[in-house]
Amino acid sequence: MPVRVHWFLPTSGDGRNVVPGAGGHGRAPSLDYLAQVARAADQLGFDAVLTPTGTWCEDAWIVTAALSQHTTNLRFLVAFRPGITNPTLAAQQASTFQRLTGGRLLINIVTGGDADEQHRFGDWLSHDERYERTGEFLTILRGAWSGQPIDYEGTHYRVDGAVVVEPPNPVPRVFFGGASPAAEDVAARHADVYLLWGEPPGMARERIERMRRKAGQAGRELRFGMRLHVIARDTEKEAWHEADRLLDALDPSLVEAVQEVQASTESVGQQRMTALHGGRRDKLTVSPNLWAGIGLVRSGAGTALVGSHAQVAERLLEYHQLGLDEFILSGHPHLEEAYAVGEGVLPLLASPGTPRPRSELSARRLRYRTGRPELVDCAVPQGEGS
Repeated sequence: MPVRVHWFLPTSGDGRNVVPGAGGHGRAPSLDYLAQVARAADQLGFDAVLTPTGTWCEDAWIVTAALSQHTTNLRFLVAFRPGITNPTLAAQQASTFQRLTGGRLLINIVTGGDADEQHRFGDWLSHDERYERTGEFLTILRGAWSGQPIDYEGTHYRVDGAVVVEPPNPVPRVFFGGASPAAEDVAARHADVYLLWGEPPGMARERIERMRRKAGQAGRELRFGMRLHVIARDTEKEAWHEADRLLDALDPSLVEAVQEVQASTESVGQQRMTALHGGRRDKLTVSPNLWAGIGLVRSGAGTALVGSHAQVAERLLEYHQLGLDEFILSGHPHLEEAYAVGEGVLPLLASPGTPRPRSELSARRLRYRTGRPELVDCAVPQGEGS
């Protein structure tokens, strides 16, 4: 299958550091700035942009509807929570979006976040109950898209005659993430693309194989995607220098506070991310060119591919060989990094069937950067990951 590469819209703000505004380099998520990012992604050849959801983000539906008027081919991967939006209304919103944009909508279902975030929006269901509700939501959503009225009565929803009079064309693909058994069961039955956060290849391989089996048991096939940050430069040295700069800019007190919160999370995906480094600055290189520094202060996807353009492309193609076909990438700041990846990495991925790019370190790629500790290669807006 071909590789699809997507970018990220920083709708909670942007800057030259992992924490927006740190060091005086903050950029507000204004329409003008987000349009710059979207136009860059459009012109550089990214397939879509993920727009997150949550307390600290601008509303994904409204932002992407506005940005669709500033772009030509770019698609929008709109994240939203089924516990907040009614499934019939969501089906109508998606159908309208497709008609007004010429079919440029993709959907990212976010089952939930941490407990405080869920309570903020009036959601008091338990972890597994949220996933049960998500399964019901997606059953009604797809039923309404069929063009035929659907009656449904479950634990969380009851609808009579749910339908979209003019179904979306094409029907948006559904992206979905989650590492817990409850999440995997929903993904196997309902998702089009199952998302992982940036785990080392060994961990990713195990999950892909398991999810293929589960989807097969449900009579379905899945595509697989991964959410990653990227620091790509002309040379490996330049890339690691930037990673070190981002790390040095992190406030130790913030790192401590975030790690304390993550240590008590019920999200299995977050637990897996945190376990990669355990909050330690000397345990951040978790696989060749895979750096977990961003996860010190960021929930959700916390790893970045760091290296030369050729190295980053090589790592992505290695993931592709494992079965990952969709990559949602981001960098700080998102405008400049879109150009770094779009001009330096995307051309090397354009023909994944051709010989893989050989980086200057390919012959010794199992050895880590000098001075960085060796670690054994053993997933909030991109899905709960739990």
